[in-house]
Parts: sequence; structure tokens; C-alpha cells
Amino acid sequence: MTRRSSVIALEIVAIALALLILIPFFMILVNSFKGIRESALFGLSLPSTWEFGNYKDVLKQDNILRGFKNSFLISGLVVVCVNVFAAMCAFVIQRRGGKFLQGVYLAFIMGLIVPVSIVPTIKMMDALHIKGTYFSIIMYYSAVLLPFAVFLLVGFMKSIPRELDEAALLEGCGYFRLFFRMILPLISTVLVTVSIVVIVSVWNDFFGPFYLVTDSTKWTIVLQVFNFVTLYSTNWGIVFAFMIIVITPVLVIYLFLQRYIIDGLTAGSMKG
Repeated sequence: MTRRSSVIALEIVAIALALLILIPFFMILVNSFKGIRESALFGLSLPSTWEFGNYKDVLKQDNILRGFKNSFLISGLVVVCVNVFAAMCAFVIQRRGGKFLQGVYLAFIMGLIVPVSIVPTIKMMDALHIKGTYFSIIMYYSAVLLPFAVFLLVGFMKSIPRELDEAALLEGCGYFRLFFRMILPLISTVLVTVSIVVIVSVWNDFFGPFYLVTDSTKWTIVLQVFNFVTLYSTNWGIVFAFMIIVITPVLVIYLFLQRYIIDGLTAGSMKG
């Protein structure tokens, strides 16, 4: 087999795998336009009668707007916290070095491996009297996602020459001005990558809000889906329509910014 034939064969296999992954999404999409009886079959065929009213029934729900507001609020604040703290931490770790900071970096790496313990987290939040608040869930996600961001940013920081720091300091530039005016613009590609990963992770997570948020007015959109399924389990057409509405914002963000994800991950791995 020639090299060109091998490349074509690999492309065919990749396309087939991509189509296989898209099957569940296609099933959800077509069934969101079906009636009660047709949608219960979970088929892949087009609907005999297009039920656009499923989306109208979903949009009439009061909790969907509240769920979107909570998800956008939590995701946005977590993105800000993770980007700012991870960038500062990565800058200090990479520039200062030393055994202590190397140990701190290894602790962050362990955070990528060690699973989250929900019970101690709940007890700690109870002791701090912050359980069930927006602050608690934002801090929870920031702590969970910070190791990935630090790992990616430390690798990318190595590509920024130290001579740039020295020249700025000699010109009278302070450390904070150096970081915010010179370093942050240089790592913007990786920060976009971190932001997208954080948004997708927070938006799609179920267990964090389920265990840590007791007030239903603070539920994210994923928890609203769970509640919605229990109410409309006999009408899967409406449930699937709700799912399409929920995943659309994240899907649009990912499609428009996927180039930054690839560039950022490649930069962090190649220059680390």
C-alpha cells in the first residue's frame, strides 16, 4: 500500500469515527421535532410531522431563563478567577523557580490526577458557612480547574524570554505593570484556550451543583434539565428540545473558537 493510500484510508476511518460520534446528537435533534409517540421510539428517522411546538413549550418554562442566568454567571466568574490566578501563579513559578515553587507546581500537577472529594468539601463549606451560595460553587470550580490552567500556562511561559522582564524592570516598570501590560497580552492565545475549557467544563457539570447548591433558584441549566426530565419523562420530544436549547450556546462558542483550543494546547505542550 502506498503512502497516499494509507493517508486516504486513515481519513476514511477518521470520518467514520466522527460520524459515529455525531449519531447521538442527530438522534436528539430529530426527536426534538417529534410527537410523544414517535419520540419515545428514539429513532433516527425524520419525523412524520414536525412538532415545532416542542420548543415553544420549553421556552414557556420560567426556570429555563433562571438556569441560563445562573450558568452564565457562574461560568463567567470562574473564567475570570481561573485566568487571573492561574496566570499569576504560572508567572511566579516559571520566573522564580526554586524547590518550594517546584513543590507547589507538583502539587498542582497532582490536582490533575487526584479526584475531588465531595464529602470533605461539603463539610468545609458548612464550617465556613458558605454552602449553597454562588461564592461556594465558584470557588469549587476555580479550585478544580486551576491545576489544568497552571499546567498549560507554565509550559507556555517558558517561551517568553526572561530578557523581556529584565529590560522592562530596567526601564522602571513595576512587577504588576510588567505582568498586566506585557505578559498577559503575550499569553492571550492560551488564556482563550483555558477560558473555553473552563466554560465547557462548568456548563456541562452536574455533580458539583447537585451536591453543593441546595437552593433551586441557584440551579444551573444542567440541573434544570434533570428536573425537566422528571416532569416530562412521558414526552421525550420536549425533553430533547430542552437539551438542544441547553447545548446550543456552548456548541456555538466551541465551533467559533476551536482554532484557539488547538493552538493553545499545542503551544503549551510544545513549549513546555
